[in-house]
Amino acid sequence: MFEVAVGHSNDPDSLLAVNELLEQCSVALAGRMPQAGILFAAIDFDHALILHRIQETFPGIALIGGTTNGEISSVLKFQQDSLTLMVFASDEVEIYAGLGRNASNNPIAAAHQAVAAAKVQATQQPKLCLTFPDSLTASGVLILDGLKQALGSVPIVGGMTADDYTFEGTHQFFQTEVLVDSIPVLLFSGNLLFSHGVASGWKPIGRRSQVTRVEGNIVYEIDGQRALDFYQHYLGMDAFASQYAIYALAIFESQGERFYMRAPSGYDPETGSITFFSDIPKQAIVQITDVSRDEILAASKDSLQEAIQNYPGTEPAAALLISCAARRRILGTRTNEEYQLVERVIPQAIPSCGFYAYGEIAPLNYQGPTRFHNKTFISLLLGAR
Repeated sequence: MFEVAVGHSNDPDSLLAVNELLEQCSVALAGRMPQAGILFAAIDFDHALILHRIQETFPGIALIGGTTNGEISSVLKFQQDSLTLMVFASDEVEIYAGLGRNASNNPIAAAHQAVAAAKVQATQQPKLCLTFPDSLTASGVLILDGLKQALGSVPIVGGMTADDYTFEGTHQFFQTEVLVDSIPVLLFSGNLLFSHGVASGWKPIGRRSQVTRVEGNIVYEIDGQRALDFYQHYLGMDAFASQYAIYALAIFESQGERFYMRAPSGYDPETGSITFFSDIPKQAIVQITDVSRDEILAASKDSLQEAIQNYPGTEPAAALLISCAARRRILGTRTNEEYQLVERVIPQAIPSCGFYAYGEIAPLNYQGPTRFHNKTFISLLLGAR
């Protein structure tokens, strides 16, 4: 048995909102007690009150989550300033939570700490890791590196917590704690089945090139010329200066055609450098990309269809959906169409839950290494044998 329930409330009152979604989950579970859950919440709620109320209703639940830039579910679809909870009840899948603290001091060590805390409770080797770390205090790429070191080849899926595009401070949730600078994880083992899909909608333009000078998330040179000059060659200064956030870099996997995304966050006209939201590998093969709103929306559907095609069972029990806050910002008033498109291909009556993140985490290819993404839509399907 692997049962999943979702609750979602847009009531602005924290107590009323959490009571509403707990009632929805309890009805769906029909008396079964969940062993684990994921909470996504807008930044302005009383998160401590909400977490304590969840623990009162479901004692001992292994609960993680974080704040968002928007919430989505099969209950209320896309919402702003809302609260959504997904809970898991199973007698054949083990699910345990772990936490790494002080990620800014040593993100790799904090990631190891989180995995170790979850692993020590398990009786079987993990098959999947979910994580929702702080996005503003430490490098998401380094956090992911630490998780991969601790987990080996175990796939990792998640998103970086957000704060409604204010970039002032995000929160992570672990049991009854409201945290910053932390890495919460859920490890799944046992008879779990899952698949995932990854798509962005951005299309490469121009020719492939190589990053020839980079320090973390600041690119100084591409093909031996200033990064800013490289961009201007294709776009012109006016187009780049006014819409540089749209023109992300595609980072290609070795000689393959698939790529993950890096989004520009600013530039320095004096040094000619461009700053990105996430680190870029040295000597990376890259290409400038462009996108339309229709292509962004179509990619959301493509992501879920890929997950459905790769699902190893007959019918999944749940869908976890993670989209980038930058996608929402570009889509504007069309953001609600993203879930509407996804809903058309979700298997009937499958509960879904998710949020808009400051960076997305998932393997780019089926059974490939986990990557850190920008501007991407991640679909994860979960079930049991």
